[in-house]
Amino acid sequence: MREKVLEQKLVTTVKKLGGAAPKFVSPGLDGMPDRLVLLPIGMMGFVEVKALGEKPRPLQLARHQMLRGLGFKVYVLDEEEQIGGILDAIQGELH
Repeated sequence: MREKVLEQKLVTTVKKLGGAAPKFVSPGLDGMPDRLVLLPIGMMGFVEVKALGEKPRPLQLARHQMLRGLGFKVYVLDEEEQIGGILDAIQGELH
């Protein structure tokens, strides 16, 4: 599945849960994840969207490590079937 299509499926699923998944743009800080997933009751996580089988570039991996070091949840999505699991993990404190 193309990255753009997968990204739109993520956004649609997040909206159905009452959340938002804005495109995350960070001028001057390349390699940040594609989407910021915001869910009800203050749950959030970062999602890097890739085409099937693609892996994050080294700079992206470094940004993921930085964000995780700060205590944020960061996920790499490359298959539609992963969307539910990622959203469940972001909401982890509720389950």
